[in-house]
Amino acid sequence: MNKIIAIPVDDNGILDAHFGHCKFFTILSVENNEIVNEEKIVPPPHEPGLLPRWLAEKGVTDIIAGGMGQRAIQLFNHHKVNAFVGAPRLSATKLCEGHLNNTLIFSANYCDH
Repeated sequence: MNKIIAIPVDDNGILDAHFGHCKFFTILSVENNEIVNEEKIVPPPHEPGLLPRWLAEKGVTDIIAGGMGQRAIQLFNHHKVNAFVGAPRLSATKLCEGHLNNTLIFSANYCDH
């Protein structure tokens, strides 16, 4: 199965706790459960409701995040993007690999709004 997975990251490529204010997104293209491409992109300035549409337009199928508000989750779902929240602070590659191998453990969503 092919997927495009977006992960909000900091300067070091580690999960940024709140996707809406991250400096970058790592976009990982997955084919047959293998990462075939990885790129780091700068998101547009934060504006409520913008990121789910922007990422969906880039073909993203899944987002892995630390914290995310319920409204954002609903907007991702509306745009046919699966939202996985409560991810640990790891590198984007490790998060993606754990997700693909079903070994990634999601804790409670730690966004407070």
